[in-house]
Amino acid sequence: MNTSQSGHNLAAARPTLQPQLLTAGGFAPFGTVVEPFAPPGSPDALPPQDARAINSGTTWRLDVVHDLGLNHEGGTPGLAVYSASARPFPIRLEVLERHQLGSQSFLPLTGARFIVVVAAAGPAPDATELKAFYTTGRQGVVLHRGTWHHALLAVEPGSFAVIERHPSSHESAVDCEVAALPSPVWLELPGAQDGTIKD
Repeated sequence: MNTSQSGHNLAAARPTLQPQLLTAGGFAPFGTVVEPFAPPGSPDALPPQDARAINSGTTWRLDVVHDLGLNHEGGTPGLAVYSASARPFPIRLEVLERHQLGSQSFLPLTGARFIVVVAAAGPAPDATELKAFYTTGRQGVVLHRGTWHHALLAVEPGSFAVIERHPSSHESAVDCEVAALPSPVWLELPGAQDGTIKD
């Protein structure tokens, strides 16, 4: 067997994860999707059913998450800005993390797309339990408390607002539990670099 054929077989045999388009329904077990809707006066769109008009009818308000759950055990809500470099794809995934005392929100500020890799809250997952979602650059997410997730995976360089729980003064460590996957998995993203991502 020649070297190129051997390399091809190894690549074909390695476990891979293919992302799907981020939608509110598909992501519901892991968190909430945050995305824009049409402003007042848009000719071809209506606001969501639960939105309400404010500011003399010039603005629609939609309450997406009523409680981010960031005050457990004396914690406080915090807001940070992350500046993320683009990740190379395919990328080897080996470690996940979770926050058991609060949610965590990622909101793109510069239109950068990112990939969300998650697994349900509970015991540390293996590679077969992972789900991956790609965003449009106009979508953010609020991860449920306890949801396993990979660190931020930006497709393009960009800035993100991150809302998370800050520890209380008596806590000795940040609320971040890390677990290694029993076996790694490769996240593949055909078309990620040229803007032709397909689901």
